[in-house]
Amino acid sequence: MQERVASEGLLIAEEVPGTSPRGQLFPKRNRIIAGLSAGTLVVEAAPKSGSLITARLAGEAGREVMAIPGSPLEPRSEGCNKLIREGAVLVHSPEDVVELLSGFDGNPRSTFREPVSAFDHCDIDYDTEPADAADIARLLTTAPVPVDELVRQSGQSAGAVQMALLELEIAGRLERHAGGRVSLAAAG
Repeated sequence: MQERVASEGLLIAEEVPGTSPRGQLFPKRNRIIAGLSAGTLVVEAAPKSGSLITARLAGEAGREVMAIPGSPLEPRSEGCNKLIREGAVLVHSPEDVVELLSGFDGNPRSTFREPVSAFDHCDIDYDTEPADAADIARLLTTAPVPVDELVRQSGQSAGAVQMALLELEIAGRLERHAGGRVSLAAAG
């Protein structure tokens, strides 16, 4: 299948060909998906879903974030309902998505994340050794702290710290806050 996609379409990856899929690589993949898309639609998402990470990355990149609501009694709907509460556009049908994206000019209607004055490309060197998530976790408390402060305190590159934070987020140990701040997730 990859050969067909490569010959008839476009195959994009940050890893070398033949790299086995591993959980820690999914955030990189999700970042690419969010960045290449005009919008991200979340259909079902558990509270600790990778789909929510993709939606957050899409919102931070100035893309449209949409979600389909579900029953509050269904755990797989909890993530979508939370996205809608946080400002994602509620959609019911494919026509809603087409209407929302057909005139997309880079200014999303969703308010899922605080608007960024401009989305600047940032070169992240992924060839550097990633920061150890446990080391970054030791710098965190339940009080929100700016990611820049973690970079300063750890002495690691911004890219290495971001990857460690994504690992903590996937593990359910990290909570993100407005203004680019993070904290340890409240126990519960």
